[in-house]
Amino acid sequence: MQAINGMIRVLHKNSLPRSLWARNSCSKLFVGGLSYDTNETVLKNAFEKYGEIIEAVRVIAHHVSGKSRGYGFVRFTSDASAKVAFKEMHSKVLDGRKIRVEFACKNS
Repeated sequence: MQAINGMIRVLHKNSLPRSLWARNSCSKLFVGGLSYDTNETVLKNAFEKYGEIIEAVRVIAHHVSGKSRGYGFVRFTSDASAKVAFKEMHSKVLDGRKIRVEFACKNS
């Protein structure tokens, strides 16, 4: 607790990363650091073991060259599945590259 100008403010310490506790419900994940050879099939196969995927997995490509830009998105049917996938896949190696997984929802 902290007192400022006669008002009391409660400070919370949370052991979870900000991306887990400071968000509203979210079932969409951003996946960065992908190999330029990683396609939608590889990404889907890597993430579908954590839950049902409801939106087509997308690897973002340059609009002119068609070459992968090294990131993509995965949307699960539930927040719980997305949370498990986040915990299990963040900083793992996929197609020879260490990937970064984040929740892809706006914080409000």
